[in-house]
Amino acid sequence: MWYVLISVICSVTVSVIIKLAKQRGIKHLHLIVWNYPVAALMTWIFLQPEGAEAISSELPWTVYGALAILLPSIFLCIAYAIQYSGIVKTEIAQRLSLFIPLLAAYFVFMEALGTYKLLGIAVGLVAILLTIGGRKVDSQRPSSHTWGYAAAVFLGMGIIDILFKQIALFKDVSYAFSMLIVFVLAMVVAFLFLSYDLLLKKERLKISSLFWGILLGMFNFGNILFYMKAHRALSESPSVVFTGMNIGVILLGAVVGTLLFGERLSVISKVGLVLAVISVLIIAYL
Repeated sequence: MWYVLISVICSVTVSVIIKLAKQRGIKHLHLIVWNYPVAALMTWIFLQPEGAEAISSELPWTVYGALAILLPSIFLCIAYAIQYSGIVKTEIAQRLSLFIPLLAAYFVFMEALGTYKLLGIAVGLVAILLTIGGRKVDSQRPSSHTWGYAAAVFLGMGIIDILFKQIALFKDVSYAFSMLIVFVLAMVVAFLFLSYDLLLKKERLKISSLFWGILLGMFNFGNILFYMKAHRALSESPSVVFTGMNIGVILLGAVVGTLLFGERLSVISKVGLVLAVISVLIIAYL
């Protein structure tokens, strides 16, 4: 379970870094762009992907391309969701995005889902609506910024999960090598975003964004690496990893958001938080 704990800490630390960097005047894009060269380099070093000789037109380039665009785009949505909605709501939106691939399996791929899985999804969707739509205690009503970015995170992360599952089904190259390709392509897309920001919008790039961006990339990759290690170490208990990761991030995110950044949730949002935990437990164990 140590791998799960480390992965949870890395995941929440990513949100903390985004929050701290914004407080220091660093634009979200200027921070996130450095995540992808770090991710590509660390994938090469730690996962040692094999399969360069298999590069051809037969690879799922459409899926790679879609991920290359979605990853930096949704990461930006995550950053803005943290800014407008807070760490607590954003972490819940990310974690409950697992319902998107489950719903896709049921409605698109016609896979059977048991009654309890459907119940868990229903509880989770209610949790999302209550958490994202719940008012902050110091505001009159949620703005479009409050729920819009969080909803984009929920949908976007779910679609990203589906696409990565499609990559996992492709056996001509290793999954790690596919990850490397995706990170390199995402790096290109992210730097195109940055070029537009610097050249056309005349924004200035702070040197400090490089430091914070590298730090972000290291913890973000740490989340991925230790999550994979947890699944290998507990290969006979995937539900333990699944539950520990999702509930761990939701609860630690709630603690960090509340204690470190003074995020205050309404009663409705707190009910949504509890339902989020319950929905994960239903899907994992019933």
